[in-house]
Amino acid sequence: QVQLVESGGGLVQAGGSLRLSCAGSGRTFSTCAMGWFRQAPRKEREFVASISWTGGNTYYADSVKGRFTISRDNDKNTVYLQMNSLKPEDTAVYYCAADRRPLATMTEAEYDYWGQGTQVTVSS
Repeated sequence: QVQLVESGGGLVQAGGSLRLSCAGSGRTFSTCAMGWFRQAPRKEREFVASISWTGGNTYYADSVKGRFTISRDNDKNTVYLQMNSLKPEDTAVYYCAADRRPLATMTEAEYDYWGQGTQVTVSS
């Protein structure tokens, strides 16, 4: 079992930056692939970024490539999402997710554990 708690959301102006953190508990966290997803009002939840258990492989949605960076620190059981050059369209609730398998995936259905989400609001 893995429990996930996100933090770091907030209100930022367009062009600004935020860093989201996801703290995990449970002995298997370091062997899980991790992902970030987001859900904007009246939209489906969508993939943002994922990282393999070693951190050696990462994937990004086209909409965030070059602006967002996913990373992890297995010693701290934490995964991060650094978000730069934020746009109003990045406004959403951001969710952290863990996949018991080690390889990163972009497929929402393959994730086994989810955090409660953190709100990110980007003003224009």
